[in-house]
Order: sequence, then C-alpha cells, then structure tokens
Amino acid sequence: MRNYKKVEDTAVQRFQLIAPLLEAGLDAGKAKQLKEQICKTSGLSERTIRRYVSQFRSEGFGGLKPKGKNSHSKSEAIPSHLMEQAILLRKEVPSRSVAQIIQILEWEGLAEPGQLKRSTLQEKLTERGYSSRHMKLYSQSGVAARRFQKRHRNQLWQSDIKYGPYLPIGPNGTKKQVYLVAIIDDATRFVLHGAFYPTLDSRIVEDAFRQAIQKYGVPESVYFDNGKQYRTKWMSRTCSKLGTRLIYAKPYAPESKGKIERFNRVIDSFLGEVTLEKPQTLDRLNELFQSWLTECYQEKPHSALGEKISPHTAFRSDKKALHFIDPDTLANAFLHCETRKVDKSGCISFMDKKYEVGLSFIGRQVDIVYDPSDLEELTIEYEGHSPWKARKLVIGEKAGKRNELPSHLQAQEANSSRLLKAAEKKHQERQIELTPAVTFRAIWKED
Repeated sequence: MRNYKKVEDTAVQRFQLIAPLLEAGLDAGKAKQLKEQICKTSGLSERTIRRYVSQFRSEGFGGLKPKGKNSHSKSEAIPSHLMEQAILLRKEVPSRSVAQIIQILEWEGLAEPGQLKRSTLQEKLTERGYSSRHMKLYSQSGVAARRFQKRHRNQLWQSDIKYGPYLPIGPNGTKKQVYLVAIIDDATRFVLHGAFYPTLDSRIVEDAFRQAIQKYGVPESVYFDNGKQYRTKWMSRTCSKLGTRLIYAKPYAPESKGKIERFNRVIDSFLGEVTLEKPQTLDRLNELFQSWLTECYQEKPHSALGEKISPHTAFRSDKKALHFIDPDTLANAFLHCETRKVDKSGCISFMDKKYEVGLSFIGRQVDIVYDPSDLEELTIEYEGHSPWKARKLVIGEKAGKRNELPSHLQAQEANSSRLLKAAEKKHQERQIELTPAVTFRAIWKED
C-alpha cells in the first residue's frame, strides 16, 4: 500500500489547483484565462490541468490521487545548494516560473541539463513556502475591496473567530475566556453555525464546520480567515474530499471579510447583554446565545436583503438545492493522519494514550488515520499491508502474559555454533597457507 499521507496530500494540492475551474457557470473565455494563469503559476502544462479536471469530474476526489507505479516515480532530492539558488531566483523575481528557474540554473552551469525536474522543484518550493501563489500573496499591496455577493445559498461560506467573555470554568472555578466560532452564508447572511468554545485551536473550527455541513449541506466554496486555526492540513484535505474550494483572506485585509466582520459587530450587542446575565457555565452561555441569535438576528430583516426579508427567510426560500452527503463520506472527509513510531512493546503513544499495533512492527514508523471525535480505535496503515484497527491498550491490576514474538523474530534453534565452525575452518585454511613449501627437518636428522 502506498503512503496514505503522501497520496492524500498530492490529491489535495491538485484539487486546490483546479478548484477555480470547477465553479458553476464558468464561461469558456474565463476558463481559458484561468487555465493559463494556473499553468503559469504551477509550471504544469495545460494538458495536465485538463487531465486533473477530467479525473475529478469523473471519479471525484479519488481520481486526483496518484496512481501506483512499479518503478520509482520520484527522483532523488534536490541538492541543498541548488535549492537555495532556486529560492533566491524566485525571491528576486516572484513571477519567475519554475521552468525559467531551471533554465537559469542550467545556463549558469550550476545544474546539469535534465538534472532538475519541473514537478519536483515545484513541490519543494511549495513545501518551503516559495510557490508563485505564496509570493504573490505577500507581494501584493492592499487595495480597496469591491463589494460582492453570491447569488445562491451555499455558494460561499465565511467564518471567523471572536473572543468572548470570561466564565468560571477553569480549575477550581478560575475564570477562563471562551471563543465564538461563526459560519455565515454569503448570499443570505444566514448563520449556519455559531457557538462558544472553551479553547482556541483548530478543533473548534473543525467542529463548527462539520456541524454546519451536517445541518445545511456541503458548500461550493469557503472563505476563511488566515489564522492558524483555519490554515491547517486537515482543512485543505477535508475541503478537497468534499469538493469544496478553499479560499483564504489576504493577511491584514479585514475589508475582504466584510460580511463576517459586520456580523461580529452585531455580536457585540449580545456580549453587552450577557454581562448582565452573568452565566456560570458554557452551556448556559450557548443557550442564551442561540435564543438571541434566532430572535435578534436570524428572524430580523437584513438591510442587504430587503426591508422585509430576514436571513432565515432568504436561506429557506432559495431554490438552489442543498447538497448533502452520507455520514460515512462525511466522516472520511474529516479524518486526520499522523505518523508514530512503534515501541518495543508493539504499541504507539497517541493523545496521551497507548494503542496496540503489533509486535511485527516494532521500531517502524506507521501512519495513523483517525477521527478526532472518536479515538476509541485508530486505523493503522503501513506500506505493503492492508489497513487494520488498533484499540486502546487496557492495563489491568495484574501483569498480563507477555505476548509471543512473531515467528520471524523468534530465536532459531541450532545444534552447533555456525560462527565457531566457520572460524575453525578459516583458521585451518590460514595454517595451511603459513606452512613452508620446503622443510629441512629430514636433513637435520641425517646430520
């Protein structure tokens, strides 16, 4: 079996590359322009881009996964000195293509013709944060954003995190700040999910995103903040598996997130009211918030929608069909993958728990595929083996019987020492070589 993480990450990169071409209602002229832009920034040919689009439309996310090959598909890693020169050339002129960088290195005599492969160099530059898209992101200056609004529901979702009040939910009743995650529909301003959470990490974004999809279907695209809670590998992987285009806001450009920023200002009125109520638990705070959200926002007319149209009415009256997926597909889209080393007892440590993998894999690195919402058992993957389940290690009051080692790890019985026999034979051969060809012992006896 091929490496799960590598295959998944490659498919994610390919989907995010072609995502702009999958937008509904895209005319031929705009599609051609986007294709040329993608080819220029990625260094890939138009034929390759067309192939990716065709594979996704016919087979979905799985069609973008690289097919297995018998021979080695990757060349050796790029030497560090060439990588440094490639990064320097990209930083000098961010618009330089990968092909141009390779050409310069070959002309300067730093690389042999054909030594650098375009796809390999592109992958390495992206890993180091020097892709054309990365460079363009940080080189563009801020400009005034033009207002836009999608025509139908679920064409675009926006999300952000807002700092909430302090609640006595810490150890020994100490006050701890909570955080609001909200996801809003661009076309209707309807809040698809909103709730306060006790921590500030990617898990709260994942939970909010998952609940919104379960309730209202899969969006065509999402527009997220640049914070570390959103810019994660699992977010790219999840959106790609769902067929959702992932877009990040430009750094230090709050005007590009106008709708969610406007909603955050509306939240300030709730925070002002909740200070009078003084909730003592997170559950009570969320109960108050849901009541306020429904009565004071979702069911109230919105200025951008019309005098008598509320976000809830706008969302429900939209004729665009909602796209739901089955629970298994949704769970698969939210799977995470990490790597762990198997210890001498055949177990791995994960999330402060021990899981039994198997004595056959002692000392090996295995991939862990898991659902963060259910850690009772993990799926273990290792190249050349079918995936299997690993459950938590149960430690009882008494020491259990030591498991027998696999047959290939057990000592082999022997009647004699092959080392000593081989050493004795070698010693005898050495003695023969040292014996003189002529002996004078007989002459000495005659004398």
